Amino acid sequence: MLSFRRSTALPLVVALSLVLAGCSSETDNGESNGGEPIDGGTLTFATGDAEPTCLDPHVGGNMPQQIAGIHVTESLFTMTEEGEIEPWLAESGEMSEDGMTWTFTLKEDVEFTDGTPFDAEAVKANVEHLQDPATESSTGYLALEHVESVEPVGSHTAVFHMTEPDAALMESFAQTWLAMQSPTAMERGMEENCESPVGTGPFIVSEWNKQHSITYTRNENYNSAPATADHEGPAYLETLEIRFMPDATSRYAALQAGEVDVIDSAQPDTISQARASDGPIKDLLGVRSGASTRLELNTGGNTFSDPLVRQAFMHASDIETGVETLFFGTVERSTSMVASSTPHGTSPDDGAFDYDQELANELLDEAGWEMGEDGIRTKDGERLTVRIPVSTHQSIPAEQSLIEQIQAQSREVGFDVTIDPMDLASWYAAAGAWEFDAITAPYGKSSPDVMRIIFHSDGIEPAPSGYHANNINVRNDELDALLEQANQTTDEAERGDLYAQAQQIIVDGAYVMPLYDWQTRVLYSEDVQGLRLETNLSTPWFADAWINE
Repeated sequence: MLSFRRSTALPLVVALSLVLAGCSSETDNGESNGGEPIDGGTLTFATGDAEPTCLDPHVGGNMPQQIAGIHVTESLFTMTEEGEIEPWLAESGEMSEDGMTWTFTLKEDVEFTDGTPFDAEAVKANVEHLQDPATESSTGYLALEHVESVEPVGSHTAVFHMTEPDAALMESFAQTWLAMQSPTAMERGMEENCESPVGTGPFIVSEWNKQHSITYTRNENYNSAPATADHEGPAYLETLEIRFMPDATSRYAALQAGEVDVIDSAQPDTISQARASDGPIKDLLGVRSGASTRLELNTGGNTFSDPLVRQAFMHASDIETGVETLFFGTVERSTSMVASSTPHGTSPDDGAFDYDQELANELLDEAGWEMGEDGIRTKDGERLTVRIPVSTHQSIPAEQSLIEQIQAQSREVGFDVTIDPMDLASWYAAAGAWEFDAITAPYGKSSPDVMRIIFHSDGIEPAPSGYHANNINVRNDELDALLEQANQTTDEAERGDLYAQAQQIIVDGAYVMPLYDWQTRVLYSEDVQGLRLETNLSTPWFADAWINE
């Protein structure tokens, strides 16, 4: 039987990167500077992520919903930075020897904030809600594709019957997109549930002022903190406000002026300034588990159908220097498909991503693309064009500058790169319609199984939300088989070897250009105490925080 205490040993280089990326200038992961917690008060958090279109994290499944939803809806499990599964709403999980059933034992005496009991029937209702195409889920739907049904056995034991083994099921349930909601509330229908989902969490949605903020009030009966929490019982804060401020400069100015207490999506240069000044603004950085930040190349388009052209694009730009310069030492260039905070995040690196414009030119010559008088290559009357849609909500200005550098340097070897900045909704539409040649598409999962989600050929087909997770548009039987086998393997050494083989196929195919770890970048006032990043995708966790005034 596989229990929830399965531990994953990270390679030394990964462990060191976690230490470097996850520390604050003054405190480690928001550790208190001293003093007893103060009860009451309001904390205002300004986020640069897009405003969710729906607060129900089951609908769709993106980072804005994670940021807004983790305070209200809770997961069955969480995960430590070392990759160890820990309890949240579930006490334990065990997989049968044949992998065809999972048994979850649930916490007792927990209620949703509308008074509905949290029990095995509630887990069953949530899984069915996620799997219902009418819910329009993507992230949660894909994570549960191997679950056939949930059988309540007694009030607090839920048995999952599988269509095939899924060793990553508990890891999947360490995400807000699969968090538990009140079955009573879900019966209200999508519109009302999108406005105010009901969970077991430390806060309750009080008011959603569209295009401005969400206000949460404290759940006075809260008793289901995750194992990673610093204290049991209700939050110290009486009120939490999440304010939507897309402009990075405005967010930082508001923090400096004391108009807000915490901001995210902080620019690397402001983090560097805050550290250098040793002033009242502190930083908190964490690596979001799942895929690394990367450019995925659409092999189904005209430009990147040829592997020689894909290889040339990999060598055309100096990514390492760009990351070092634009991110002020807050993150390092990655050559892995998955984040360093994700177990088995190492990747074979045999020079496939080295900056070498001479080699890029040779590859394009070999592929039959001739340099034109305007510096853009052509073949059979077609220009060598690359369309990159960029979500201005998902990509901070430093990342946009890095893509602009890729645009300029790849032009030196004959690529004509067009960058299309757009809001999140337009970005999703462009991605769903395959209107891109290359795209940065963040995807979080508390598991290396994120590789199966985004690189298996099944991901080419869209989920009920209309979003397809596989943007490279490749059907590779060997890659599919490796990812399926890894998903069913419980031996960690074997699992790591399978993921390494899968990454090698992706590297050899020149399908993806890794850039750097996907990060949470938080700046906060020194008056904020107890702030930390819940390891559930490095999301700010405010149930342990208080204001020291």
